Amino acid sequence: MNPEKELIRRSYSFEIRAEQDENQSRIITGRPIVYNNMTDLGDFFEVIDSGALNRTDLSDVRFLVNHNTDMIPLARASRNNPDSTMHLTVDAYGMAICVNLDTENNSEARALYSAVQRGDITGMSFMFWISDYEWKDLDTDKPTRHIRGIESVLEVSAVTFPAYEATEIHARNKKTLEKARQGCPSAALELEKEKFKALFGGVSNE
Repeated sequence: MNPEKELIRRSYSFEIRAEQDENQSRIITGRPIVYNNMTDLGDFFEVIDSGALNRTDLSDVRFLVNHNTDMIPLARASRNNPDSTMHLTVDAYGMAICVNLDTENNSEARALYSAVQRGDITGMSFMFWISDYEWKDLDTDKPTRHIRGIESVLEVSAVTFPAYEATEIHARNKKTLEKARQGCPSAALELEKEKFKALFGGVSNE
């Protein structure tokens, strides 16, 4: 149990599709968070355990492209009410999204819809506060970190490149692993001490 929180971002080749509903609205659907899916982060594996979203705050989540917080959000889930332009569903597999894009009045929404429909964009990413995690097999060459609790999800993005640069992720994850092996779970948050200087400034890819 880790009582501290860690703001991180994860990008993968998640499922994302462009569709039309019965009203011919342009819809983006996807699953940005998948339970029990082991991911290789270079120095260690990571798994988001089943139930990690059970107590997650999903009251205000934006939908962006490439985590660009300077752009106007293409959609927003506001307390998941019926009038929201994005709806989130937590189920036994993780979290799914359904986004209603305004392709008529927003050129960026129109461009994204076309890119997803053509298969030019196939990845998704999400930014979240992690509140609880557990290390396993720390005595091995490549241990596994299980994310057991997600405090809140801030935004989800369609991304051009769903994987991080190998050198960047390796450097950050190596520091995290070294701290864990030293038995200092709170020190593993060292990379997050400089919080946002702007809306999402200083976000770690660790």
